[in-house]
Amino acid sequence: MNIPANLKYTKDHEWVSIEGDIATIGITDFAQSELGDIVYVEVETLDQTLDKDEVFGTVEAVKTVSDLILPLTGEVIEFNEGLDTEPELVNTDPYGAGWMIKLKVSDATEIESLLSDEQYKEIIGA
Repeated sequence: MNIPANLKYTKDHEWVSIEGDIATIGITDFAQSELGDIVYVEVETLDQTLDKDEVFGTVEAVKTVSDLILPLTGEVIEFNEGLDTEPELVNTDPYGAGWMIKLKVSDATEIESLLSDEQYKEIIGA
């Protein structure tokens, strides 16, 4: 199970990479393996400002559809358009080409509530 130490995580199985006030967000290797083959990623919240814990989109796998939960408050400023034609990138490269959105963070103090890689490993039993 790949859980990079340089990222932050949520109990909802999203990963977060912070650069200044921009957060790149995707789902973890654990989440994609639990979902199975990803066939569609939908994000209709581009250019919207959402609160932490709001749904920002959905990910559809062969057997199920799951909500994507925003780990931080902010404005969704970019969607990974590569996922429109290759949603399987979430399976093959969840921490790289399979990223989902970029968020302009509104409240940097919320970053402190994210999990470290060690805390996330405890949650998933890795």
